[in-house]
Amino acid sequence: MTYEEFKEIALSDPETKKEYEAMEPEFQLILALLKLRIEQNLTQQELAERTGINRSDISKIEHGNANPSLKTMKRLAGALGKRVCISFI
Repeated sequence: MTYEEFKEIALSDPETKKEYEAMEPEFQLILALLKLRIEQNLTQQELAERTGINRSDISKIEHGNANPSLKTMKRLAGALGKRVCISFI
């Protein structure tokens, strides 16, 4: 079974789908951070040195085990040459 097949089956359950959708902003944040860091060929340690944020805290953010503040996200974005943009849809 592929991931997409598993996801389709899992999301056919209304309760699972509701929880998945509730976590979508966190998933988007994690994916954006990972994508930028990897595109720039940075390790977590190098990003930590640029931001002053502990490498272990960056790891927690990337693994979805932390809820970073807006201030932290701005520091990460700045170190990656980006800025934070928040929108309500």
